[in-house]
Amino acid sequence: MGNTVAREDFEWVYTDQPHADRRKEILAKHPELKTLMKPDTNLIWVVLLMVLAQLVAFYLVKDLDWKWVLFWAYVFGSCVSHSMTLAIHEISHNSAFGNRKAMWNRWFGIFANLPLGVPYSISFKRYHMDHHRYLGGDGIDVDIPTNFEGWFFCTRFRKFMWIVLQPLFYAIRPLCINPKPITRLEIINLLTQLSFDVAIYYLWGAKSLCYMLAGSVLGLGLHPISGHFIAEHYMFLKGHETYSYYGPLNLLTFNVGYHNEHHDFPNIPGKSLPLVKKIAAEYYDNLPQYNSWIKVLYDFVMDDTISPYSRMKRHLKGEVKQD
Repeated sequence: MGNTVAREDFEWVYTDQPHADRRKEILAKHPELKTLMKPDTNLIWVVLLMVLAQLVAFYLVKDLDWKWVLFWAYVFGSCVSHSMTLAIHEISHNSAFGNRKAMWNRWFGIFANLPLGVPYSISFKRYHMDHHRYLGGDGIDVDIPTNFEGWFFCTRFRKFMWIVLQPLFYAIRPLCINPKPITRLEIINLLTQLSFDVAIYYLWGAKSLCYMLAGSVLGLGLHPISGHFIAEHYMFLKGHETYSYYGPLNLLTFNVGYHNEHHDFPNIPGKSLPLVKKIAAEYYDNLPQYNSWIKVLYDFVMDDTISPYSRMKRHLKGEVKQD
């Protein structure tokens, strides 16, 4: 259990990320994919229903014993909360209202953020766009763990704790790797969220507020859906930096598992990514892929050659433009 993994640094590469070239090649062969580059208006109604479901849950847990508050926070609240972060991921790509109404997407993202309890949407959008433009970029892509994470979380037990503490590292990492000036929208996101949290506490008390916050923390930590954090880009197979997952949890996560397809076509909503795979099957069927996020979590902990260091990292060339 105390074995130390062999890797002592990231996998540095000196080539550009593969997604832009593959997108160009696929579009030349399958130009019909351009018809999928349009908003998913169903996303709006799904988000509204998710927010409503959590509001009902906040009310129902207000008089439960604390053990049941925490039970339902993990069994139900965590699933909705994690799913909502992936709805916000979709909204960050302007999938709800389209690129022509970019600000509508920003306001809707703030609304979708409400049942999470902590401000997230606006900051996520800023950093996530960098992740797509500069995948693995040193000092830019905050999806890459810090050197401390790679150095310290190097045993099976520590890797397990790293998974449990994922929400903490995703919150702190941008401040360590690529801090950005706070924007007006981030302040609005913060004040709106604090007002909502106070309202929940005033209306229904501490148990409802605890259910909301615990659901977000538990859902983004040791949870089956959290397997996507590791499955997407951790290098279980040398030379491959993006992996897709084709299992049933895509139904709860807006098809975020179709991750090669998503990086190739970030302006196609998650709803249509299975169709991308079907149309361009010759490009995706032979790429490394997963069918279980739970197995990904297990393999990450138990495989002594895998750690937070198991990521491709690249020095960026030329001008870097960030949001």
